[in-house]
Amino acid sequence: MDTIPAPSIVFEPLHEGVTAPTRATTGAAGYDVRAYLLGRSVRLWRDGAELLQPTDASGALALEPNDVALVPLGFRARLPDGYEAQVRLRSSIAFRRGLMLPNAPGTIDADYPDEWLVMVRNVSTTRAIIEHRERIAQIILHRYAALAWATGNVGRSTDRRGGIGSTG
Repeated sequence: MDTIPAPSIVFEPLHEGVTAPTRATTGAAGYDVRAYLLGRSVRLWRDGAELLQPTDASGALALEPNDVALVPLGFRARLPDGYEAQVRLRSSIAFRRGLMLPNAPGTIDADYPDEWLVMVRNVSTTRAIIEHRERIAQIILHRYAALAWATGNVGRSTDRRGGIGSTG
């Protein structure tokens, strides 16, 4: 019996030493991704304005309280049709540093052509540091269906539940 090969992701490192996302264990759902910050300036939203924040000599990025940053990962990739990559922070980053994803989970579409980024926000009251090559987030691959939308009368059904709070 012939087997159908599993779809694969085309990975393109944009800098020397960048490696493909990896799962930490065989039971892990997510693929860890690392910040690539050395010699970079990072797009940042601070106090109502967008700016470019340079990293320090070691590649560390400092985020002040309420800063939102687009942390580059140093690669781009092409997903198979019908897949998205959902971006989620690693739980230790959220718990220990006070960082969160303002658009959680983030979505990277199959046809996104540029360097992958992770949007983070410092919700703590102190400066947060992201280090070069630090495991910052994880990617969960998700298959989706693209369906057509048809105009019609949805109506109300007596066997379907109501809106917010309708189940108690």
